[in-house]
Amino acid sequence: MLGALGLVGLLAVIDLVDDIGDGLWTLHVVTEVAVLVVVLVGAFVVMQHLIREAIMAREDAAVLAKSLEVSHREAKQWREEAQGLLQGLGQAIDRQFGTWSLTAAEKEVALFLLKGLSHKEIANIRGIGEATTRQQARSVYRKAGVSGRRDLAAFFLEDLALPSAAD
Repeated sequence: MLGALGLVGLLAVIDLVDDIGDGLWTLHVVTEVAVLVVVLVGAFVVMQHLIREAIMAREDAAVLAKSLEVSHREAKQWREEAQGLLQGLGQAIDRQFGTWSLTAAEKEVALFLLKGLSHKEIANIRGIGEATTRQQARSVYRKAGVSGRRDLAAFFLEDLALPSAAD
């Protein structure tokens, strides 16, 4: 928009300079001056709008950055508070993987499945084909005696309960 206004203004100035150079002060020159004024006012209005938009975008970015910072801080605090429990859960999951006789690759796939990653995401992370990932996931499910990803997660989280209000 601003570029178009600038082009119209430039063309009006060129024509105006040419007409004035010829000594012409006609209605045509007055019209060109009016066009130039309209272009300048339009450019000013557009610039004001762009400046307001930039200010609002900067304010939104600041709010989002602060929110992200708070989220990171809360996540870090939660990880620190739950570190011992998470470590114990990780060890228990690894022991269960051993009980199921999962290979190292199957353990890795199973852990990514528990984290909620898709087969495609797992394949990309591991640098293997999606078909291989699917096959390893099926092998995990078969060895674990579960029917799929949901049952695998439920195996480890089924008895997980939030503390009651009395606790």
